[in-house]
Amino acid sequence: MNEERDLAADDVAPGDEFEGAGSLGAAVRSYLVGFLLAIVLTAVSFYLARSTLVWEPSIPIALSVLAIAQMGVHLVFFLHITAGPDSVNNIMALAFGLLIVMLLVFGSLWIMANLDHNMLPMDQILNMQR
Repeated sequence: MNEERDLAADDVAPGDEFEGAGSLGAAVRSYLVGFLLAIVLTAVSFYLARSTLVWEPSIPIALSVLAIAQMGVHLVFFLHITAGPDSVNNIMALAFGLLIVMLLVFGSLWIMANLDHNMLPMDQILNMQR
């Protein structure tokens, strides 16, 4: 029975909350792993931006992939967003927040593109002022 508890304690996803006697050590270890992963991803991003290791036109794509990976590390290790049943409300709140941000960003871009399209050329604006 005691072995089953030990096996169950080891069967925890990185973002899950810990229960039991060794929970503080396991939580600190999880935060340290997340912190180290974040540092490594940041260092790799800076290295890729300055090196010739990656084909130059693909550097923005490589940096975007590393940024998405770092967001995943932050979500799992620091915000404890997992696929477990306890995280459903957190996932829904995160999805709603992303929806609002996307609406603001793409709506602003749409409005600015529309304004740019409907604006008079600069020489015609200057002629109107004379």
